[in-house]
Amino acid sequence: MGTVLNIAPVSRIEGHAKIAIHLDDGGNVEDAFLHIQSLRGFEKFIEGRPAEEVPRIVNRICGICPWMHHLASNKAVDGAFGVTPTPTGHKLRELCQVMAHINDKILHFFFLASPDFVLGPDADYSVRNVIGVAKAAPELAAQVVKMRQLGQMMLERFAGKAIHPIAGVTGGFSKPLLEDERQTLLTETRTLLDFALYSLDFAINNVFSKYMDVISELGNITTGFLGTVDREDGSLRIYDGKQRLMKPDGSYVDFEGEEYANYLGEHVEPWAYSKMPYAKSWGEGFDLSLEAPRGIYRSNTLARINVCDKMATPKAQEALEQFRSQFGRPAQQTLLYHYARLIEMVYACERTIELLQWEGITDPNVRAKVEPKAGRGVGIVEAPRGTLIHDYVTDENGCIESANLIVGTTHNIAPMNMSVKQAATSLIKDGNYNEGLLNQVEMAVRAYDP
Repeated sequence: MGTVLNIAPVSRIEGHAKIAIHLDDGGNVEDAFLHIQSLRGFEKFIEGRPAEEVPRIVNRICGICPWMHHLASNKAVDGAFGVTPTPTGHKLRELCQVMAHINDKILHFFFLASPDFVLGPDADYSVRNVIGVAKAAPELAAQVVKMRQLGQMMLERFAGKAIHPIAGVTGGFSKPLLEDERQTLLTETRTLLDFALYSLDFAINNVFSKYMDVISELGNITTGFLGTVDREDGSLRIYDGKQRLMKPDGSYVDFEGEEYANYLGEHVEPWAYSKMPYAKSWGEGFDLSLEAPRGIYRSNTLARINVCDKMATPKAQEALEQFRSQFGRPAQQTLLYHYARLIEMVYACERTIELLQWEGITDPNVRAKVEPKAGRGVGIVEAPRGTLIHDYVTDENGCIESANLIVGTTHNIAPMNMSVKQAATSLIKDGNYNEGLLNQVEMAVRAYDP
């Protein structure tokens, strides 16, 4: 009878998960599963609630990316009530969205992912963590902590709360940006941009170049991709745009968020706690086979830089061109999520500066008039972990009748299972495994930042 290797919990991720690797009698991998164990009942929690309250409730779904849930929810309520935010209200929402992306990317790359690369995947688990990184590279660690704090405090000073925000409101934003706040944020964002460019250069020269053999093999699968692009020029967008669903061969279709159910289906496996979205519009069904997957696509950073035609900011575009010259489009290597994450950090800093320099950003007209009513609204933003969809139906009193949510990580649950199986199968042979090999299986999960 075979053996089951349990990795529980998976370490250095932003949620809760375990891995079960099933070995046959010969000690080779028969199957492998990633179990996401967290219960999320928000689709039912919010039924019957006044819709304008919901953006202050769903930001509790994730303590790491509350701004994304907050803003996607506000967009969904806007749609249900048929209201268009004022131009400045729209831009202030995006400002908070991109600022929150900066903080998240610092957190994941340096605090969660970097121990595998700075200390090595075979380092003892007692030191393979952020404390170990701080001891190995104290100057870098001090700068990382300083930059992470700076990003959080920027949001808190302007919007009142960096975590569980309340600043977004139906129809726009709750407060205008003052000129002195704008000037301070500009100065601080330029500091973060310098750090983002340094981080990307550091990673290219000291991390990715040393681990190309691992990047070329670990957890690699062939899938499609989903992300958000600008309606006019196809450049990357993380707050507003059209959705782009790309096949593994690079061909794609664009659609508006309200049409997502025509393109994406939701599948459930009997061994899984979470639903697994798939590309319903491809007409091939759902299959997790490594050799011939069907309907499988990925979301998150690598997906976004694959589906976009270009980056809308100059430094990020330079980085994308370098990336594509080396890895092509679409790039499939799972560990390249880390590389893409740093390109996006550069973009988020540059976009923050663009928004702060927009001539209407301090206009006090930040909210349109709102009248609750019956309707349906779909709010979509790009969370750090993937395309985030909030879909609400309201009754004549403006209360939630029904809701459907597809959060960023959910898109990647099926491909994460495939990457876990691929990594485990390639690493564990004839019953031979050790802690370092099991950590590499975890690395395949950590790349997705679940």
